[in-house]
Amino acid sequence: MHTFFIAPTGFGVGLTSVSLGLVGALQRAGLRVGFFKPIAQPHPGDTGPELSSELIARTHGLHSPAPLTLGRVEQMLGDGQLDELLEDIVSRYQQAAQDKDVVIVEGMVPTRHASYAARVNFHLAKSLDADVILISAPEQESLGELCDRVGIQAQQFGGPKDPKVLGVILNKVRSEDGVAAYARRVKGGSALFRGEDFRLLGCIPWEEELNAPRTRDIADLLGARVLNAGDYDQRRVLKIVLCARAVANTVQLLKPGTLVVTPGDRDDIILAASLAAMNGVPLAGLLLCSDFSPDPRIMELCRGALLSGLPVLTVGTGSYDTATDLNRLNKEIPLDDRDRAERVAEFIASQVDHDWLRVRCGSPRERHLSPAAFRYQLVQRAQAADRRIVLPEGNEPRTIQAAAICQARGIARCVLLAKPEEVQAVAQAQGIELPPGLEILDPDLIRARYVAPMVELRQSKGLNAPMAAAQLEDNVVLGTMMLALDEADGLVSGAVHTTANTIRPALQLIKTAPGYSLVSSVYFMLLPEQVVVFGDCAVNSDPSAAQLAEIALQSADSARALGISPRVAMLSDSDSAAELDKVREATRLARLDRPDLTLEGPLPCDPALIVGGSRRAGQDSAAASRATVFVFPDLNSGNSTYKALQGSADCLSVGPMLQGLRKPVNDLARGALVDDIVYTIALTATQAASVPQHSE
Repeated sequence: MHTFFIAPTGFGVGLTSVSLGLVGALQRAGLRVGFFKPIAQPHPGDTGPELSSELIARTHGLHSPAPLTLGRVEQMLGDGQLDELLEDIVSRYQQAAQDKDVVIVEGMVPTRHASYAARVNFHLAKSLDADVILISAPEQESLGELCDRVGIQAQQFGGPKDPKVLGVILNKVRSEDGVAAYARRVKGGSALFRGEDFRLLGCIPWEEELNAPRTRDIADLLGARVLNAGDYDQRRVLKIVLCARAVANTVQLLKPGTLVVTPGDRDDIILAASLAAMNGVPLAGLLLCSDFSPDPRIMELCRGALLSGLPVLTVGTGSYDTATDLNRLNKEIPLDDRDRAERVAEFIASQVDHDWLRVRCGSPRERHLSPAAFRYQLVQRAQAADRRIVLPEGNEPRTIQAAAICQARGIARCVLLAKPEEVQAVAQAQGIELPPGLEILDPDLIRARYVAPMVELRQSKGLNAPMAAAQLEDNVVLGTMMLALDEADGLVSGAVHTTANTIRPALQLIKTAPGYSLVSSVYFMLLPEQVVVFGDCAVNSDPSAAQLAEIALQSADSARALGISPRVAMLSDSDSAAELDKVREATRLARLDRPDLTLEGPLPCDPALIVGGSRRAGQDSAAASRATVFVFPDLNSGNSTYKALQGSADCLSVGPMLQGLRKPVNDLARGALVDDIVYTIALTATQAASVPQHSE
């Protein structure tokens, strides 16, 4: 078991953010990761749980022992009880390290009130026999001064030549020519990084969007009165503009993510911001200062903007004091802002040298696929696959943003079915940058050419040209025809369509792949420490024994294709002899067809068993204790278990992914976030990689 102690070189280096990223990076490598914050350092006014521990728990599902309070630590240090303090911390560390391959321990932050932090960090690192990683952030200093400062901090732990002092991660790097060039200058400009003793383990650029608070956070931190909440839980403050100029000179500042600060009696600015909001510009909000209440008649004129979600706040301070207060706000991630925490973790994980850190940790006891590793490998496979994915809901804002992300990151070549002017309007209003190469096809211009092929495909069902033309008015059907004719490699829909609306055309037009007799589905359930597969929870209501055996084999193949070692549990909770016999027969048939597969059943359908491991239920077999693929006897039991786990704050899901089709088609949840759509597109592209690519 390995331990990394991360120690900040000063205040404000983004220690919590780096902790989130390091945990994610090591989870990507298939390691069982623990986290431990020995000593809490709350900000003034903090009354909730310790920030780092709670954010790690909410984003990565890692629950760590409670840290010692700062008051308790200072009392023990004042009484000369350093040894007793370290013993207590080591005891708590052991709890965090149980059954883990590696533990991240977050050190104290030096502040005016904790000048002893560096001394305590030294003793903690030694007591835990930990490798030390320094965390620093460039200030207004030369590269030489930065390296000298890092070198001084390294000396406190034994110096850069000490084998336990690994190196430094530089956070919040602002460089006009990019972090790669900055990293080269750092390594080439100081003797600190010559050789392999002390490494630059990460160079993390400053990203404005990842540091953007929600409008609600601004309201809470300022103690503002909320005149109209609107979308203040979702909108983020990318820029703050203090408007004192005339309206004509203000218009160009009214952009997505802007918080407009103006005195409450500036009716002209209030009206201008409201007009921008009604034209589709998602401003972060209006913050009215100087204790002037806006004229009710003006607010009535702005009703359309308020109904569109424009947040309006008011504070009693004047313009100057309000601007000062905004500049002094606590920039840390709030506990309930899971979306921002996950995006920060993902971004930082992608910027650190996790391959070297994994090698430093050595081989895990047993590699497993954590949610972070699953998502990372999914994107890598999709990028390598380079597939063309059609998105029928082409004018839907989340879909447009997801397509832009996938196109820019090379996850897939996306095709939006929508009128180009509609996509451009949504992108402009939402502040989405459409990357080069993103295809937008106007359905009205291409629909006619699919009528004849569709009639040919469905002639045995009595479909004629007028009927085909009518059905092709549905973009999902149109996109499915593109797929059927090998003009696309996969399809993703469901942000605003039902599951049936997405799946039915696929069943009618795509048909089953060679060697398969039915189409089934799986969900990838992202549990706190691993990913498991559920089948079938979306298509087959009451499969026969032979069908159940095929679902088990399809699900095992899907698991293996996505990097999950398949160990299949055939489930049944029924007292019915008929159902138990069906599951036993399905198990027998699946074993006959695939004797190399670890597979057992019937086993009980217990959500707690799935999350916690079946050994609690007294099962001794390998399939029961370490199952990764769970096959349900019917749709009802599958849905019940799926929903029970999905309702948990510690479980996310990706899917359903259809299996057994000639080409991949996948559905989205109606409330899917942009990231959900991105990962489903990646999943579809990865699936498509197993299908021979068509020639374009």
